Amino acid sequence: MDDKKIKNMTEFSELSGISRPTVSKYFNDPTSVRETTRTKIEAAIEEYDYHPNLFAINQNRKLTKTIGIMVPYLADPFFAEIVRKIERLCIERGFWPIVFSAHGQQALENEGLSTLQSLRPAGALIAPLGRSSDLETVERFTKEVPTVIFDSNVEVGAAFVGSNNFQSIGIIVEYLCRTGEPPCFFEMPPVNPNANKRREAFIQSMERLGHQPKIIQVEGTGWDFEQIGLREGQRLIHEAALPSSTVLCSNDRLAVGLTAAAYQHGLRVGHGQGCALRIAGHDDHPWSQFTCPPLTTVSQNYNAIAERSVDMLFELINSDAPFSDRPEILFEGTLVMRSSA
Repeated sequence: MDDKKIKNMTEFSELSGISRPTVSKYFNDPTSVRETTRTKIEAAIEEYDYHPNLFAINQNRKLTKTIGIMVPYLADPFFAEIVRKIERLCIERGFWPIVFSAHGQQALENEGLSTLQSLRPAGALIAPLGRSSDLETVERFTKEVPTVIFDSNVEVGAAFVGSNNFQSIGIIVEYLCRTGEPPCFFEMPPVNPNANKRREAFIQSMERLGHQPKIIQVEGTGWDFEQIGLREGQRLIHEAALPSSTVLCSNDRLAVGLTAAAYQHGLRVGHGQGCALRIAGHDDHPWSQFTCPPLTTVSQNYNAIAERSVDMLFELINSDAPFSDRPEILFEGTLVMRSSA
């Protein structure tokens, strides 16, 4: 068999002279076999260049080493960044993450969840589409697979981890009112619960500060936020329809598009002499510091959200029963003052 590629664990066992159950035990957990045996197996792995089919191993285990991750739109750098952090945390615990993106579509979210469930994962971390989700399908998945929901709080799963939108919007509204003309709120039809919470938080914050809330809801659907911000921003600037020279956008991606629209109309964005508009956002999107000018925003605590989500998932996986209630962990945002406002 020297010139043949080893096909399976049985062949490897025969060649190495180590029993099949011991080899299987090693690949499930190397620390579960004696050190002398482990050394012998690892020497044989190197000698025969054997790489087991981990997918097949997982399928034959009661508890796989797979963690599923589902997000609405992986091309969004916000989700790419938080998934990157979650992946590393899962790998450090000896589990392997598999990532699915819904691409903003309910059908793809449903299909991804179905495929993920067929892999028999140990658990899952899901940021649902939210408003567009088939909640019955998502709930059915979470009843079969230990699941922690993050970012978009829909009433499914064993726990939720995300941002305190009422706190984060409150601090940026207070800052904008204190440093210039009170802001109007620039949004599109909400795609998830965060957008609704941010609008309500804006209204409450403005009324608490004694100002009339002014909301602009522009047309647009889907996840092309920059394009919507640019197109609708151009229209509003052309029509002189912005009710304030300070604009708080529901998220940073809309703010990026609006900033580009201002530039194309020759309007200087910033805080100071010669500036026509102040523009601010929410999230501290990974690219927000590189816009021109850099974007004033509220930072979500990426590290804390990722770490707590993973911690709660493994607590769930290792427990004999789900949490007694559905905990909701909310992290506060941090004001990030840059040149745009």
